[in-house]
Amino acid sequence: MSHIDIFTVDYTQQKQADDLVYLLDSYARDPMGGGESLSEFTKQNLADSLSKIPYAFSVICYVDGKPAGLVNCFEAFSSFKCRPLVNIHDVVVLSEFRGLRLSQKMLVKVEELAREKGSCKLTLEVLDGNTVAKNAYMKFGFEGYELDPVMGKAQFWEKSLS
Repeated sequence: MSHIDIFTVDYTQQKQADDLVYLLDSYARDPMGGGESLSEFTKQNLADSLSKIPYAFSVICYVDGKPAGLVNCFEAFSSFKCRPLVNIHDVVVLSEFRGLRLSQKMLVKVEELAREKGSCKLTLEVLDGNTVAKNAYMKFGFEGYELDPVMGKAQFWEKSLS
C-alpha cells in the first residue's frame, strides 16, 4: 500500500516549488497539455509569480515521498451568486501514479479549501477528447454548465494576447 500525502503548496518552499514546476512541465509535455515543455522563463519564475498572487493556490500530492499530482487553482467571483468561486486551472497526475484515485483525492482537498473560502462553486475546463479526465470530473460531480437547455452548454473560448 502506498503512502499518499496531499497538502497546499507553499510556493516559497524550494522543494515544493521545484516539484510544482516538475509536475506542471510533465503535464505540458503530455499531448493533453499541448505536447511542449514549459518555457525556461516559466520554469524559473512560476512559483515566485504564484506566490505573489493572493487568489492563487495549489494542491500537491506525493506518493511514497515522490511528486505525483498537482492541482493549480485561482479564486474568482460569481456575479450571479455574489460569492467567490474557485477555478481549477490545471490537474496533473503523472502516468506512473494513475489508478490510485489521486485526482479525486486532490479534488476533495480543493473542495475543502473552496468551502473554507465561502465559494459557491468549482469550475474547470477540459478538452473534449480527454475522456479519462472527463470521467474523473463527472465522478466527482462536475457537469456541463448551462443556464437554459434551449441555449445549450457553455463553451470555453480564448483570445491569445501574445
